[in-house]
Amino acid sequence: MKSISILIPAYNEEDVLFMLYDKLIEVIQQVQGYSFEILFVNDGSKDRTGELLKELHKKDSRVSYINLSRNFGKEIAMAAGFDYVQSDAVIILDADLQDPPDLIPEMIKYWEEGYDDVYAKRRSRQGESWLKKLTSHSFYRILKRLTNVPIQEDTGDFRLLDKRALEALKGFRENQRYTKGMFSWIGFNKKEILFDRNPRAAGSTKWNYMKLINLAIEGITSFTTTPLKVSSFFGLSISFFSFIYMIFIIVKTLIWNEPVKGYPSLMVVILFLGGIQLISLGIIGEYVGRIFNETKKRPLYFVDEYNDNKILYKSGVQICQEKNQLEK
Repeated sequence: MKSISILIPAYNEEDVLFMLYDKLIEVIQQVQGYSFEILFVNDGSKDRTGELLKELHKKDSRVSYINLSRNFGKEIAMAAGFDYVQSDAVIILDADLQDPPDLIPEMIKYWEEGYDDVYAKRRSRQGESWLKKLTSHSFYRILKRLTNVPIQEDTGDFRLLDKRALEALKGFRENQRYTKGMFSWIGFNKKEILFDRNPRAAGSTKWNYMKLINLAIEGITSFTTTPLKVSSFFGLSISFFSFIYMIFIIVKTLIWNEPVKGYPSLMVVILFLGGIQLISLGIIGEYVGRIFNETKKRPLYFVDEYNDNKILYKSGVQICQEKNQLEK
């Protein structure tokens, strides 16, 4: 019997957990011939999420949970889940029921046909503002143009991954993570299915615009150096036109004996060049900061508890061995 893990990062999701569990059980019962694990990663929740996950684990042995030592963010929470999954396939699902579990049987069908990455592409997004839809739509297309990686448009984390795709993702140990880009980077045989995204079943979104901007910066700096090339282009262009204008001023002064005027225009040029320099330094600083964070080689996360067991941080291989021992 093949095994499938449903990986669910959760942060302050007490309002929706039982609804999600009931829906998953309903869907799982429709799929025969598979062994399912529902793996929650509690990303340092401040509400009763951790307590409710313990209740679900005691109620149903198919439910497992990982309590991280603090809030590390969704990207790191998914990486922790990847380390603990030992099934033949993993399905990544948000806890808020915006991604419909009803698609799971269809994902499994395409997986059995030989696809390694069955991803769900959003056809529509209900319950979201026009600004969020516009910025999300634009970002994916801009990133796709900036990088050589074939970034999937209008696609989130909701997908089924075969074990070999999962093992490839475990090899990414960088702290600055943009998992949506990693899904595209690893390649393998992919299949797209379309769906209409629902509004949140309960609770409120944890993604404000500042977090979304940070995620966008992570995506750009993780998969392309185009901003650095643009900075170099601006520098060369401005230097070239400045040299031409300098020659024009010198010739005009020597031949026509015209006095040099223009305090306002001088200030405009100075401020413009200063702005370009600061923008370029900011872009360079983003890349340097990420290099600095990666060189420290800190662990991605610490686990406080796994299925009622207090454990220490281990490497990916040690985690797998420890998980097997705990299950025995």
